Amino acid sequence: MTGPEKPLTGLDKQPFDKALTDELVRTIRAELREEFREQTKKQRRKATLYAASGATALYAGAAVALAAGLALALALPGWAAALIVAALLGVAALLLRNAARPGASPAVDAPPTPGVPPGGPAAPAVPPMPATAPTAAPASGDRLSTPKPESSSTP
Repeated sequence: MTGPEKPLTGLDKQPFDKALTDELVRTIRAELREEFREQTKKQRRKATLYAASGATALYAGAAVALAAGLALALALPGWAAALIVAALLGVAALLLRNAARPGASPAVDAPPTPGVPPGGPAAPAVPPMPATAPTAAPASGDRLSTPKPESSSTP
């Protein structure tokens, strides 16, 4: 032994470890691929059902809007009934859009988050300092009177 000896590792000791490791990796990949395929199939079915539900709800909403318009048309002219229903649907769409915004205000009954100031995280923790220092109260004790300017003595 003329050179430094290299320590033997577990893979160097047994020649079949590499083949066993490769087979294990292939088996795990195949199992994961099959599991992902099953999950994707279930999620695809669920997404299809949600889309069908949404389309059905759209038609149901249109039928309700039509019924409301026809009911209003009994007392009002047809154009006025259609205008009222359109305005109500526009207001409903605006309210739903504002509720879906990420910066929407929280519910009124929501409890305050501990550690966050009432104005939110952007609100200052302490009130800002005034630009000028407050003046002392007049010595006479009359706080409501204004200080009289010094009169200049001119002859």
